[in-house]
Amino acid sequence: MLNDFENHDAMGLADLIRKGEVQAIEVVDAAIARIEKHNPALNAVVTTLFDRAREEATRPLGDGPLAGVPFLLKDLLATLEGVPTSNGNRFWKNVPASADSELVRRLRASGLIMVGKTNTPEFGLTPYTESRTLGPARNPWDLSRSPGGSSGGSAAAVAARMVPAASGGDGGGSIRIPASACGLFGMKPTRARTPLGPLFGEAWNGFAVEHALTRTVRDSALLLDVTHGPDIGAPYHAPAFTGSFLESVGWAPGRLRIAVSCKPMMGKSVDPEVVAAFESTVALLNSLGHEIIETAPEIDREQFSVDFMTVLAAELRADIEETAEAAGTSIRAADFDPQTIGLGMVGKGLSAADYARASRRLFETARRIGHFFETCDVLLTPVLARPPIKVGELAPSASEERLIRIMAAIDGGFILKRLGIVKELAATTYEYMPWTAVFNVTGQPAMSVPLAWSKAGLPIGMQFVGRFGDEATLFSLARQLELAAPWADRKPPLT
Repeated sequence: MLNDFENHDAMGLADLIRKGEVQAIEVVDAAIARIEKHNPALNAVVTTLFDRAREEATRPLGDGPLAGVPFLLKDLLATLEGVPTSNGNRFWKNVPASADSELVRRLRASGLIMVGKTNTPEFGLTPYTESRTLGPARNPWDLSRSPGGSSGGSAAAVAARMVPAASGGDGGGSIRIPASACGLFGMKPTRARTPLGPLFGEAWNGFAVEHALTRTVRDSALLLDVTHGPDIGAPYHAPAFTGSFLESVGWAPGRLRIAVSCKPMMGKSVDPEVVAAFESTVALLNSLGHEIIETAPEIDREQFSVDFMTVLAAELRADIEETAEAAGTSIRAADFDPQTIGLGMVGKGLSAADYARASRRLFETARRIGHFFETCDVLLTPVLARPPIKVGELAPSASEERLIRIMAAIDGGFILKRLGIVKELAATTYEYMPWTAVFNVTGQPAMSVPLAWSKAGLPIGMQFVGRFGDEATLFSLARQLELAAPWADRKPPLT
């Protein structure tokens, strides 16, 4: 009987199974028991696969490095054959996937057993997880607060020790934000490091990449080892890495030149507790012998935020149209969340040139930031400008929602654009997450490391950004930080 399931990471559980000290079915049953116990409060897991998982756990396991370990999939992008992928949308909620996505195929080949799928906002749009279709996910550190988004369900589940790791995707911070909000380690890999096939060539103009949320650095590294590399038909791929990310965890990082900045890149203010956490992290880096320089790349924050939202609006409009087409219906505001339909209406009013020019300006900015990283090895910023927010805090107000729905009814996206409602919602969002989206545009690897907690006991993550293609340096640094300021044994009140 496995009585200390929650104390083991994925590699630890795999080792117990491999040695015969515990059976895979016991491990899977322990995960199921914790999901059944904690999920009613968290709404982290939105689809359960318990019978399927138990049946898999009784078969021969094979020799994968994570054989028999229970795992959860985000209910967006990561498709599992025969199981619906809702994307947080009511039309997709009951449509079974025709095949495993390539990422899921590789995860399963490593021996992982899928026990369910996790909550996500509609089409992964928001940094909070509160779709009308799936309901709000809640943070195990404080049930009144959000676990972040868009991988909020995965983060809440891992933080609550339902499973040691879960999948996530990051198109504007959607791994790093919930990792910060839930006290986890979250690595966003380099653009195209992991596969998006067979359904996608790229997602969100190349900004989005999939990986995982974990409690330990080594689990994240091993999961990247078993999933990275291009798949057939990929339009491009990350620089080849021929070594082992897991081995890089054990490397000594040496004396790194680390640029540090707490100045918001898109928002305007930072909570004093986040500033204090940032300063304590800088002191920790100094104590570890790293060279610290106070600087950061400069961007035109207003133009960048408008351009990023322009690309998202166009991508979201495509999602809305494809969804309605698949459902065999016209586009109706009632079938989508207000922020989805609002930004989608703006997307409808864009021209092809609007999209192309916004994309060009964003990638011009990325080029300049690339040159900045010739002067340093790593950049440190906070992940979020505030500790975890209250559930509902960033959602449209009742009056904003009514206006959006009225504009949708008269196809008034151009009026919304002129009124600036969507721009105001975007500004509020970027005030919360002023750093993360920049590095989706550059495609650089970036990680959230849980190095601080607020006075109220809420997690505060620090973001470390590496050079394009250089996850290895980040993993090495992360392990050094994990040893210097351990976090994995720190448990939320819910557990």
